[in-house]
Amino acid sequence: MKKKLAGILLTAAIAAGTLAGCSNSDSGAASGGDAGKGAASENKDTGADAEEGKVINIYSWNNEFSQRVQAVYPEVKETSKDGTVTYLNDGTEIHWIINPNQDGVYQQKLDEALLNQADAAADDKVDIFLSETDYVYKYTDAQADVAMPLTDLGIDPETDLADQYDFTKVTASDINGVQRASTWQCCPGLLVYRRDIAKDAFGTDDPEKIGEKVKDWDTIKKTAQKLKEKGYYTFASYADTFRLYGNSISQPWVSPGETVLKVDAKIMDWVKDSKEWLDAGYFNKTVKGQWNDDWNKAMSTESKVFAFLFPAWGIDFTLKPNWDGDNGVWAVTNPPQEYNWGGSYIHACTGTDNPKHVKDIILSLTADKDNLAKISQKYSEFTNAKSSMQEAAENDELYPSEFLGGQNTFKYFAPVAERIVMAPLSAYDQGCVELIQNAFSDYFQGQVDFNKAKSNFETAIIERYPEITEIQWP
Repeated sequence: MKKKLAGILLTAAIAAGTLAGCSNSDSGAASGGDAGKGAASENKDTGADAEEGKVINIYSWNNEFSQRVQAVYPEVKETSKDGTVTYLNDGTEIHWIINPNQDGVYQQKLDEALLNQADAAADDKVDIFLSETDYVYKYTDAQADVAMPLTDLGIDPETDLADQYDFTKVTASDINGVQRASTWQCCPGLLVYRRDIAKDAFGTDDPEKIGEKVKDWDTIKKTAQKLKEKGYYTFASYADTFRLYGNSISQPWVSPGETVLKVDAKIMDWVKDSKEWLDAGYFNKTVKGQWNDDWNKAMSTESKVFAFLFPAWGIDFTLKPNWDGDNGVWAVTNPPQEYNWGGSYIHACTGTDNPKHVKDIILSLTADKDNLAKISQKYSEFTNAKSSMQEAAENDELYPSEFLGGQNTFKYFAPVAERIVMAPLSAYDQGCVELIQNAFSDYFQGQVDFNKAKSNFETAIIERYPEITEIQWP
């Protein structure tokens, strides 16, 4: 069993590098410990009558979830000064085991702990762990069985989580439709634009009027030409639009039980359109991808970039820290296409010795409407409660964004979230999304031709996932 589990976990994504998910800010230095040997699925003593442990071990890649727990979980008494231990009212300790996402370190440490779960001492067992949308499917895999079905905790997704957005529940489920995670987040994306550039190019910065100019791809292409004539770029990089195309694929990169990787036609549409936009001057050719210095600088006052495509976390964690001007210069409006980017999923680990605490934490953070509203107000985060977000969309007084000059972003996020249909997931998503962009970035920059870019992608995929036997192009 341990060998089988290792194959499912480690082969799928242990070599995966960093991709932005919920946020790109990692704050961890503490490493997860190893204890005992065995497979997680061999220990399922999580009955309601079992005595709870004294330590709740929670694995994550940054302190975001820790902050949310401390902000709204009513059982929190205090947290240590270094942030590594949170003490609950009943004396239980939450130990925060943080490892950075960079270079796949978080997944490697987590996978090692999951492989040792069955024989680990009670206080060393993983109780809760988090995953991102890019690799959540790896951990909801029914065969791996490292994430408990929520029903095994006594959580009924149909009733307890009825207010969640449907696509987040689908993302959190295994191939059989069994939900094995829950999330406090919903990450619909918007178009975030500079008001000063809008006024110069179009004579208005009104979000509704700008929304009409970017309402679909054909329209925004015409708008991009007008921006170019005024000396502006529409977006910083071809990577900025990838998520919108990637959210529209009709088939998974790799179907369950198969070893054939299929590149969806929508991905190749992104390649074609990106090359056209880059050659036309609608992107800044010096900005090669995302999460680099040039991309960060494209968000500064000196930049000529009109807009970015971001969910709520992107505005807060990425745009805001890189902006060196006054508040109120940026605003949001509808995107050219509905999309979701990111999301942190909370898993109850199979073999936990704290099922009651784990259940209570998951329900408190992802099913309590009042708590979710508090998170939205405190962190400007679009949370996973349809009714609460609809109320927020209609309440400009309670939900103004200081950074956006008082604009209520929820007014624009809410309708996008309602229309999102999640693309089919696979355990290979993170690697495929990263490597396809890397391979064709060289093509966009004129370093290789189209066929060489395809060949480079094939080579990179086989190196990362040796079990892939064929790559099919549309």
